[in-house]
Amino acid sequence: MAQEVAKPVKLMTLSAEPVVLQRQFFGQVQARQTVDLAFQVAGQIEELDAEEGTQKARGDLIARLDLDRFERAVAQAQASYDKAVRDAERLQALSGQAASEVQVRDAETQLQLAEIALGDARDNLDHATLRAPFDALVARRLVANYATVAAGTPVVRLHDVSEIRVDIDVPEVLFRQAGAGEQVQFEAQLPGDSGRYPLVMREFETETASLGQTYTITLAFQESPGAFVFPGASVTVLAQAEGAVPDGIVLPETALVYDPAGAPGVMVYEDGTVRRTPVEIRLSEDGRIMMTEGPADGTQIVLTGASQLTDGQSVRPFTRIGE
Repeated sequence: MAQEVAKPVKLMTLSAEPVVLQRQFFGQVQARQTVDLAFQVAGQIEELDAEEGTQKARGDLIARLDLDRFERAVAQAQASYDKAVRDAERLQALSGQAASEVQVRDAETQLQLAEIALGDARDNLDHATLRAPFDALVARRLVANYATVAAGTPVVRLHDVSEIRVDIDVPEVLFRQAGAGEQVQFEAQLPGDSGRYPLVMREFETETASLGQTYTITLAFQESPGAFVFPGASVTVLAQAEGAVPDGIVLPETALVYDPAGAPGVMVYEDGTVRRTPVEIRLSEDGRIMMTEGPADGTQIVLTGASQLTDGQSVRPFTRIGE
C-alpha cells in the first residue's frame, strides 16, 4: 500500500497578545518657553550683545542702556540720603532743647523718603541692563543698537532650549481602545534624519479645539536631537499604545471549517497531522472574527485550505513554492 503523501499547508499560531495601536501625527518643535525681554526703564541702547542664533548662558549680558543719567541719579539720591541722615541725627540730639518733637519727626520722615528714593535710583540703574534669565537661544533682535526705547519696549526674543518640546493635535478618540491608564509611547522623526527620538508627555490642554475636536499635547525630547533643531521646525510623531488583551483570538475566515450542521471549527496541526476542533466565534464591532472558545493560545492551526482537509490527514508546513 502506497504511503500517504503529506500535503503542504500554511499554518498560523493562535495568539491573544494585546492589541497594538499606532498613529502618526505632524507636529512642530517648540521651546520650553519664549520671552521678549524689555527694559523696565527708558533710555538709549548703548550695547546690544545679541546675535541671532547664538547661545546665551543664564546671566550673560543681552543689552545695556547708556548708564550716565542712572549713575548720576544714584549719586544724587545718595547725597540726599546722607544729608537726611545728618539732619535726623542732629535734630534727635537737640530734641527737647532747640528742636521740637515735630521737627524731629519731620526729619525722620525725610530720611525715610530719601532712603526710598535711593532704592528707586539703584533699581533703575539695575534695570538699565538686560541679562539672560535662563540658558537661551537668541531668536530675534527686535530693535537696533543705539535706538532709544521706552520702558516695556521688547528688545530681543529668547528661546529657552534647555528642553526641546513638540506640540501635536490629538483626536478625541485616540487610543480609547487601549483602555484607560495604558502607557502610550511617543517617538519623533525629523526631516532628513532616519533616527527616532523618544518623547515624553509634559502637558496637555483640557479643552478641545473649536474645529476637529482635538486636544493639544506637549511632548519633550528625552535626549537632545542635535544642535540644528530649532523652534518652528516640523517633526513627525509616531505614537504607539499597547491595549488590553482582547476578548478572544482573531481568526481569519479562511481558517474556519464547518460541519454539516453549520458549527464552526479549525484544523489543529500536531505531529504531522491535522485534527478538526470545534470553536465558538463572534463578530467584533470592527468586523473581525473572534474565537471565544477553542484551542489554546500558542496552538498551530491551518491558515488556508482547511476545508479541503480531513481529520487525521497527513500534512507538512508549507515553507516555499517548489517544495
